[in-house]
Amino acid sequence: MDKRRHETSLPARTAGGLDDRLRGATTLRRVLNKVFPDHWSFLLGEIALYAFVVLLLTGTYLALFFDPSMEEVVYDGAYTPLRGIDMSRAYESALELSFEVRGGLFMRQMHHWSALLFMAAIVLHMLRVFFTGAFRKPRELTWIVGSLMFWLGFLAGFTGYSLPDDGLSGTGLRIAHAIMLSIPVIGSWVAGSLFGGEFPGTSILSIFFIAHVLLIPGTLVALITVHLGLLVKQKHTQFPGPGRTEHNVVGVRMFPGFALKSGGFFLFVFATIALLGGLFQINPIWIFGPYQASVVSAASQPDWYVMFLDGSTRLFPPWEIRVLGYTVPPLFWPTVVLPGVLATVHALYPIIDRRFTKDQRAHHLLQRPRDAPARTGLGAMAVSFYLVLTLSGANDVIAEKFHISLNAMTWAGRIGLLVVPPLGYYVAYRIALALQQHDREVLAHGVETGIIRRLPDGGFVEVHQPLGPAGDGRLEYVGTPVPKKLNRVGALLPTVKGFFYPIERPAPPAQLSEAPAREEVRTGGS
Repeated sequence: MDKRRHETSLPARTAGGLDDRLRGATTLRRVLNKVFPDHWSFLLGEIALYAFVVLLLTGTYLALFFDPSMEEVVYDGAYTPLRGIDMSRAYESALELSFEVRGGLFMRQMHHWSALLFMAAIVLHMLRVFFTGAFRKPRELTWIVGSLMFWLGFLAGFTGYSLPDDGLSGTGLRIAHAIMLSIPVIGSWVAGSLFGGEFPGTSILSIFFIAHVLLIPGTLVALITVHLGLLVKQKHTQFPGPGRTEHNVVGVRMFPGFALKSGGFFLFVFATIALLGGLFQINPIWIFGPYQASVVSAASQPDWYVMFLDGSTRLFPPWEIRVLGYTVPPLFWPTVVLPGVLATVHALYPIIDRRFTKDQRAHHLLQRPRDAPARTGLGAMAVSFYLVLTLSGANDVIAEKFHISLNAMTWAGRIGLLVVPPLGYYVAYRIALALQQHDREVLAHGVETGIIRRLPDGGFVEVHQPLGPAGDGRLEYVGTPVPKKLNRVGALLPTVKGFFYPIERPAPPAQLSEAPAREEVRTGGS
């Protein structure tokens, strides 16, 4: 035994010694043997993760050159049209980043594009989780963590595009100052503390800089770690299909298959962001000029994920409420109360859904949107609500471009906010029921084959493949099912089994992995 141990290489002895003391081999083996299902929609979460990595890399580079000072200076840099103009040191350093630092403009644009992609991927990922029911027990905490990540990303985006102190970001800071002042009782104290006095103050950019480069990214890293830890601890959700049950996972192992694919996908996301940053201009601060409190430009819209707050502000009626000697201005309701309600309902939706559906079971198989018509309708209603507010955030631009009255656009947004969401719910609900009826027809008549047969009386009918074991000699027609990923015979049967009537179909063979919880390695197609 000693001889064999002596002959073992130094790295092996070192690893063995560490494992004897830390006992990490079992945990590492479980992580490396973790099985991930293969479906394109699961890539949305990976896009958000990889975009965040790009954000950290580019943001670190930018933080080395940016100065968040509001000290007044006279510009004498490389951009000739602004020479001799009074501006803040923050705006001057942003111009230096764009025109004098090697690769600065490229990094700035990569950072901005990756921020937009990060938020878009989070929103699409949450929609996928919502419409497929992946938030249900035991993944309520995962949903809450994801909700916090969205709102932190929202805050990171706002603090980030406020830092250059250009004409556009200064307008956003002016609006933020007004929102703080609208808070009853403590509003003036909050605004004065953050801005260091009256607007524009002297400290807001320094505070935003610390929050943007340190506090918010650190919190996001912690939440992402928790999110990934919960993903590893729990079984991964999967769509119904051959051999897939509530008690197993069919897919590829973390290492080497999933790790190699994820590494390649990260490079693809990185290359896409680099391509956007190199070829497509975004946030040209030199065109906007330095911020001046007396100048407000038309068409000053924030990034897309903030525009719904701009729209809610424009649509809310000028109702001023006086309570106990305090005045609650109209701005308080669409910019403080509305986001608070949306964030609370969004984070607690798994608990609300469980309370109304009385469903206390653990779920590891996903649902199609048609399988939960009411939830699909609610999702369509929320998306419609958001779209109306987002479009209303640009109602001045729409009115100017299409020669429409701005007052008419405002009233159209108000009416649309009351009419469009219920209409979206009804349409989505009816479509889901229609798709369920289509599934029943498939069960009753079989799968469409595309083969037309002529009857003796001259009529034509399409041959349907009955649902049942293929190749047993009892079917009139045996062929390849129609290439509809969710409606093919193999994927449909586990979904409807026990819902309409019992159907038994043998599952294809699958090779069991060494990972626990009966996770299975996929051997065939996805």
